[in-house]
Amino acid sequence: MARRRRGRGSNIQQPQGPQSQRRGPVRALREPAAFAKSTGCDSDIPHEKLTIAQARRGTPANRPVRVYADGIFDLFHSGHARALMQAKNLFPNTHLIVGVCSDELTHQFKGYTVMTEDERYDALTHCRYIDEVVRDAPWTLTTEFLKKHKIDFVAHDDIPYTSAGSDDVYKHIKEAGMFVATQRTEGISTSDLITRIVRDYDIYVRRNLQRGYTAQELNVGFIKEKKYRLQNQVDKMKETVRTVEEKSKHFVYRMEEKSQDLITKWEEKSREFIGNFLELFGPDGAWHAIQERSGRMLQALSPYSSPRGSPSSSPTRHPHSPDLSPTPASPSNASLSPPTPPRARKKGKRKSTSTYSRHGQ
Repeated sequence: MARRRRGRGSNIQQPQGPQSQRRGPVRALREPAAFAKSTGCDSDIPHEKLTIAQARRGTPANRPVRVYADGIFDLFHSGHARALMQAKNLFPNTHLIVGVCSDELTHQFKGYTVMTEDERYDALTHCRYIDEVVRDAPWTLTTEFLKKHKIDFVAHDDIPYTSAGSDDVYKHIKEAGMFVATQRTEGISTSDLITRIVRDYDIYVRRNLQRGYTAQELNVGFIKEKKYRLQNQVDKMKETVRTVEEKSKHFVYRMEEKSQDLITKWEEKSREFIGNFLELFGPDGAWHAIQERSGRMLQALSPYSSPRGSPSSSPTRHPHSPDLSPTPASPSNASLSPPTPPRARKKGKRKSTSTYSRHGQ
């Protein structure tokens, strides 16, 4: 058995676990489709004519249903791939043969192509829905061609294809019951892609000049080349200015963010400082509490002195002076000795005499 060539990405690891056992082995990338032989299909199995109903039931079991689809396939795109996918999935067991017309036929009946016939042939071989590619396919299908490649059905969209002096080149295929319709993909076609390129021609020429293509390769004159290069320089300057503006806007935005952060932090620190100050020096702060405590300690350490002339104040006595305060007489002594009359007092004491006389005695 020949060893299959392993290309990039073909070594797909299988998932581990019971689920991988149920799913079976992971299929590797398939080889490109083969080109049809010049002699056509060499199968020895007799080719019996099938109806669409028989083919959809999966018969015959000994061979696949051979479906043919043809076209130009210039600028191979998703619309082409979707049509071929539909052709491949028409029946349970389908062998899809794709015919590609040559440059000579295409230029004669349709117009100039972007890709050469060899490029178009090779592009089709890498489509995963295709099993076989027929080079230099005929523009109109003949009975000999259908027998040569043992074709059961022809797949194409159902829109009448007017070409080569015929209202529909697939008319005889439809009458023979061998036509199977596919659906077109709206919004995408080779003509649409070419229209985009023509519409934006200047953009693509300028792009290729920037990438190193010469004016001769692009078929551009001297004046247009200078014009395109000048436009490229102007676009570069605009891009530079735009970049500088974006950077300056970003810088200003960052500075605004930083300034807002600084202002917010300053406000937070200010509120914290004011709160700490009020907590320390406010009416109920710790500083007043410390002052009150220190005042109480000073009062406790120093004796209390009343102001002069206060009735509650007592005269300060010298520790060595005799006690001149009169001794209060007891009741017994007062009853035994009468009080001394005022006359017996000394005349020198005018204050006592005046006081006595003031009371009327």
